[in-house]
Amino acid sequence: MAFALNIYPWVYKAKFDGKKWNEEFEEKEHLTPQEEEALPENERNELLCKRNSFPELPLVNYTTQYALSCFEGLKVYPQKNGGMKIFRPDQNAERFDRSLKGLRMPGYDPGTHVNAIIETVKRNINAGFTIDYNPEWEKDNYINGSAIYVRPFSYTEGGIGINLSHYPWVIIICNPVSAYFQPGNAAAVTSDMVRATENGTGWIKSASNYVISMLAKKKAEEAGFMEALFLDPAHHEYLQEGSSCNFFCLLKNGTLVTPALGDTILPGITRKTVLQLAADMGIKTEERPLGIKEVVSDGKECFVTGTAAGVSLIDSITHNGKKTVYCGGRMGEVTEKLLITLKGIQYGALEDKYGWMYSI
Repeated sequence: MAFALNIYPWVYKAKFDGKKWNEEFEEKEHLTPQEEEALPENERNELLCKRNSFPELPLVNYTTQYALSCFEGLKVYPQKNGGMKIFRPDQNAERFDRSLKGLRMPGYDPGTHVNAIIETVKRNINAGFTIDYNPEWEKDNYINGSAIYVRPFSYTEGGIGINLSHYPWVIIICNPVSAYFQPGNAAAVTSDMVRATENGTGWIKSASNYVISMLAKKKAEEAGFMEALFLDPAHHEYLQEGSSCNFFCLLKNGTLVTPALGDTILPGITRKTVLQLAADMGIKTEERPLGIKEVVSDGKECFVTGTAAGVSLIDSITHNGKKTVYCGGRMGEVTEKLLITLKGIQYGALEDKYGWMYSI
């Protein structure tokens, strides 16, 4: 399962007191990973529920009532030659700071954030909660590789009634994660729902944005598709992004296009990475409006990117009831090359000449 609520015992909390962030690390109740795995299911679930309990945080607040919260997602990868490394945490920390400020919360220093992530992961690894490198992952280019998922998020002080948060918390938790999309289905469908509107919060990794994303994705899955693709709110003609990932299309002329960033599209870290990798491979890249008609008529390969998705194939898109298949339903050459390069760097099978991987 891609995401399971199996929180590791060491968590991080920082509370803003009006002037500064007060940091603390908390060790939740736990046994060794082996002892926990051997527990009867009901006892193990009870222990995991205790780790997911933060009684010092108020239940009724601007986060639980109005989704006033932002979050990040990043991964720690077991390395082929041993050890663990985090992929581009500086970028997530900078985006998190922008998200907080976009929601008119106090900013959170990116350097402090990166250090908190590294220390939280390190404490969990030292407690035995880690993931070992598996050579079997290499057979499918790490599509089914595992990692430690790190989830930083904000949580507001108690309150009810529409209001801003002035004294929020930042929480960081970790848990194991595997492949995001289920194997055997790479079909996408355009959604009639609108993920984000202009002059809104689409550019913020805000909790509220994911309500529409979740509803659209589940609707797509119930209809037999892997993913829902959103179109622009004004004309419903231009691709925006997937339910939790950015969209790319390789045109028949060899140009790799992704929708230009604006206030309706999240600036993905993997999106930025793939644009860099593609340019270094000599592939022409463009960030611009990308119409669904152009993708249907001139698209050669399609894929989506994200922390969870990595580089994930889209082998067909159904729009207005008409299905368009790309590369005969197989992964195209450019998509595969980008996948192999990205995963190779993340898992330490290829040289990280960019300095993207941070050691634990």
